[in-house]
Amino acid sequence: MFLFLYARCCGTNMLGMFCVRALGLAGCRTATRARSLHSVPGITVAQIDEEVAKLLELKAQIGGDDGKHQFVLKTAKGTRDYNPKQMAIRERVFNTIIGCFKRHGAETIDTPVFELKETLTGKYGEDSKLIYDLKDQGGELLSLRYDLTVPFARYLAMNKITNIKRYHIAKVYRRDNPAMTRGRYREFYQCDFDIAGQYDAMIPDAECLKIVHEILSELDLGDFRIKVNDRRILDGMFAVCGVPDDKFRTICSTVDKLDKMPWEDVKKEMVNEKGLSEEAADQIGEYVSMQGGMDLAERLLHDQKMSQSKLACAGLSDIKLLFSYLQLFQVTDKVVFDLSLARGLDYYTGVIYEAVLSQAGVTPACTDAQNGSPAEESVSVGSVAGGGRYDGLVGMFDPKGRKVPCVGVSIGIERVFSIMEQKAEAAAEKVRTTEVQVMVASAQKNLLEEKLKLVSELWNAGIKAEVMYKKNPKLLSQLQHCEESGIPLVAILGEQELKDGVVKLRVVATREEADITRADLISEIRRRTSEA
Repeated sequence: MFLFLYARCCGTNMLGMFCVRALGLAGCRTATRARSLHSVPGITVAQIDEEVAKLLELKAQIGGDDGKHQFVLKTAKGTRDYNPKQMAIRERVFNTIIGCFKRHGAETIDTPVFELKETLTGKYGEDSKLIYDLKDQGGELLSLRYDLTVPFARYLAMNKITNIKRYHIAKVYRRDNPAMTRGRYREFYQCDFDIAGQYDAMIPDAECLKIVHEILSELDLGDFRIKVNDRRILDGMFAVCGVPDDKFRTICSTVDKLDKMPWEDVKKEMVNEKGLSEEAADQIGEYVSMQGGMDLAERLLHDQKMSQSKLACAGLSDIKLLFSYLQLFQVTDKVVFDLSLARGLDYYTGVIYEAVLSQAGVTPACTDAQNGSPAEESVSVGSVAGGGRYDGLVGMFDPKGRKVPCVGVSIGIERVFSIMEQKAEAAAEKVRTTEVQVMVASAQKNLLEEKLKLVSELWNAGIKAEVMYKKNPKLLSQLQHCEESGIPLVAILGEQELKDGVVKLRVVATREEADITRADLISEIRRRTSEA
């Protein structure tokens, strides 16, 4: 099997035989003999792929016949490169999100990409196993940050900050099983907006939901829904359904899987793996199927079981208040009170929310990456934003346990990028990867010095300009470069133009030309590019 797999990696029997000699496995004469392993029972494709990956590494270490070390050119699992077109789309999305955060009065901070391991431990429930731990570096046990919320809470406690409205855009790391076509990676960006401080109930929470509504509407990703619930409602529901106190968090993590698994599978996990009684699971099933708005909150306040829990009633009252503010913000058409929403992170204490996108024909969630089978008419592509209230997290880091109430939202930016890329490809959209406004070109030879003088004048005036790095380029190649790059204007110099003290300004799209004096050139370029 070893030789067969190595032959697959190398593509030739010669390299397979080289591997035999290098590793002292002289027992087999050729790699092709092992091809029959395809039909051997018990050998799966996953096992073969795993062995192929190991052998590729081995091949790189051994090197070729010339003795040179050969690198395996690939990105690490769960990561990717971004080409200029993809980065242009990302920058557009980032600008939209940052613009919204700033519109709501947020300031920005940054924190280290790794934290002390003890800072992150015990904050993420069952997801703690996804934290990347680093090797001991000089006596400190460190981990890569899992999200931006826990580092933010540590920052507040360490600097004794009790009031701030901040946004933070940075990479986080999760040792998860990546699904690249769905925008799910091991290294990815998060875009967080949080409000810390003691304020009247539900006003900051409502603003966070308004921000999600604004961003998703402005990005024009398609129809979306923002699900809302409250951790106190969930805990009250678990209590009245007969869930033991010590199982609240683990049952909450199971309920959180309802967006990925049918109720029957969730119930099995509760009963068979978590040890919950069937009766309690059935009662939970009745509640988590409920969706609505302010009317549902009112109805549950008078529910025979839920009304017995003071915790649930406090959460339901806040949900009613939240919806009253959302009505003033005119976003209730997209918000739904959904009792199945759980969000598995341990640090949430109050209102929680999640935005889910539904869009016709979006590839990332519904197309088979292998065969490109078509999407359904309307599918859910999963969560694109989420957040909630976490009033106790800062107190975990404060020596005296002083709490700083916080509420925030995180935009699932990688999934948004995946959808935006798919939309650009589907529409055959031409994405500009530079912002150059004008190309300085020449119509004749020996004008390099004049071109460099002119492009320097434009740069000094703040005009985005470029020039070809050739002494005597053909005018046609210069114009073709403009068309391919989307540069709107060309400033053409020639012997006659230099004598007359003008520059021929050409509009690439229409091919119109006009002679502009050198004194007026900068203002004319600004005027024309501002109109475009």
